[in-house]
Amino acid sequence: MSKRARSPSDDPVSDLAFYTSNPITDRSSKFIAYYSPQISHQHLQELPQLSSATHRIAAWRKSSAQRSLGSQPIYDTGHDDDGEKFAGKTLEQVLVATGSLGAIVVARWYGGVLLGPARFDHIRKCAQDAISKWRTESTRPAKQMKTQDDPEKKERLAATLKERDASIAVLRELLKQKKGQESASQGTTPQPKVMDYGPLPLTALMKLEQVRDATIGWILKEIEKAEKVEQHNIRATRTAPSPEEEQKNMDIGLSGATDT
Repeated sequence: MSKRARSPSDDPVSDLAFYTSNPITDRSSKFIAYYSPQISHQHLQELPQLSSATHRIAAWRKSSAQRSLGSQPIYDTGHDDDGEKFAGKTLEQVLVATGSLGAIVVARWYGGVLLGPARFDHIRKCAQDAISKWRTESTRPAKQMKTQDDPEKKERLAATLKERDASIAVLRELLKQKKGQESASQGTTPQPKVMDYGPLPLTALMKLEQVRDATIGWILKEIEKAEKVEQHNIRATRTAPSPEEEQKNMDIGLSGATDT
């Protein structure tokens, strides 16, 4: 496979990530896979570290702009054996089986001994390993959230937390009233304790937002319970006889007893 000369400024993958499998060595042959959801298979094949490889087997799979009759997505797929017959199709099948999009290249350095069908197992395992490393990296919470402080997001969260604090103060006062408790701030609007959220990191602010939301949810449930008790007491008061009615009922009962 011919290669063109490359210069540092002509590096199409310098700012893009690719994921490398652990090497597999069998009878002096070595296999290493390189996977990327962004880099093309041609550019992966041209990586400098693959320049001495005997074969640079490639496969790719990407979304197509077309759709099937049932509106199901269609994918453009393909492979390049690079002299290792049937190996490219093996790689393509790995992309399909794992539902992966992008390109993958398995480089083989031939060791002088024919491996037979075992080489396809090595190609497959290398490819799966590289894709697995990408999945682990891309789904890692710390990577996904990029816990670096985002000033704009911190500012929004700090403002949201202050609003939550004010709501919690008002709801707690309402809960006291519903439960018939004496309020220390009768006739005035309760003022929440002012917190300075500025110095806190983004992750702490996000956790506090969850805590505040949970607190508001709990208070609202308690208010609902208190309102049900209040309504029950009102109904009980309405159906209970007045003292005059009780006395009248007692008089009727006594007169009935005298008549007998």
